Amino acid sequence: MMSRLKRIGLPRLIVHASVLFIVLLWLMPTVGIFVSALRDKDQLAVSGWWTALATAEQTEAVRLGAPESQTQEGTTFVISGNVFEDGAAKTIIAFGTRVQEPGAFPVGEVADIGDGETLLVNADGSYRYTSPTAFEGSRGKRIYLTATTPPQFTFDNYRTVLNAEGIGRSFINSLTVTIPATIIPILIAAFAAYALSWMAFPGRTLIIALVVGLIVVPLQMSLIPLLRMYNEIGNFFGVPSKTYAGIWLAHTAFGMPLAIYLLRNYIVGLPKEIIESARVDGASDFEIFVKIVLPLSFPALASFAIFQFLWVWNDLLVAMVFLGTSKDQLVLTGSLNALLGSRGGNWEILTASAFITIIVPLLVFFSLQRYLVRGLLAGSVKGG
Repeated sequence: MMSRLKRIGLPRLIVHASVLFIVLLWLMPTVGIFVSALRDKDQLAVSGWWTALATAEQTEAVRLGAPESQTQEGTTFVISGNVFEDGAAKTIIAFGTRVQEPGAFPVGEVADIGDGETLLVNADGSYRYTSPTAFEGSRGKRIYLTATTPPQFTFDNYRTVLNAEGIGRSFINSLTVTIPATIIPILIAAFAAYALSWMAFPGRTLIIALVVGLIVVPLQMSLIPLLRMYNEIGNFFGVPSKTYAGIWLAHTAFGMPLAIYLLRNYIVGLPKEIIESARVDGASDFEIFVKIVLPLSFPALASFAIFQFLWVWNDLLVAMVFLGTSKDQLVLTGSLNALLGSRGGNWEILTASAFITIIVPLLVFFSLQRYLVRGLLAGSVKGG
């Protein structure tokens, strides 16, 4: 074992252990959301997701049968039944008549609760409540139970979210916004990146500097001017506002500087001999771009697609400004934000909604992540 560790090397082992720790640290919230969304809402309210596989213990208040259900056995009045009318899979381990002492009496034994009254509660929830005098009042006696429940998992939370909360429609809206808003800037930026890399024209260096400068412009600074420009153009041509075309153009404008920068860094690092050979053979710039540059630039295209897709999918501000907040136009992040206000106490609904929100970005990231580092690092050492 020691010889194997020596072959691996202590520094390398530390690096691997550190990477594994970081991966687990980042993965933990996602696992927590997924597990919480599958748990029963009662268990989720009283224990954390890490206890999902353990038996949960909780205290709850219940009422016994109303006095009108009492029967008389000789000189004794009896109310009997089961506290778990819904057939809950729970096991009672103790009970009490005061909230301060919910486990005052063990189950299966007759407890003297004063004034000649006795109460027997069994582990399955059945009870027998007796009194020497007739029970009075309109409501049953309140008691407190300490019960254990086995782990319970359900898909009801997801069904509630997809069917009753309108998340399904918002999911389609998010796809309608995100897919074109990812493809359009990639197409435009690829042409621009090729021109800035391999085509000589006046002002090319100035345009490259301008693109780099636009990357650091905050979204909040450009949002209002862009919205005013969009509304003025729409009013001039009689185009209605709050359309998908408007938000596609907005995300294209916000993502274009980074897209041109990443793609240009990659394309300028392609072998110069390939481009020159194609030109000697009579290929036009368009043919070189389509047949040579685009196939070779797939890692860079995929890396930007990940960034742009995640940005647009998780966006709320731009969607609310350019698309609106009506139910027919609300994106997934907007629906989840609305749930925080209307269903803030229903953690099972919120966790299910959150996992539905992140499942698509996770699929996109893991399907393209092998190209991410290659696309980002290409051109970082050499460039033209």
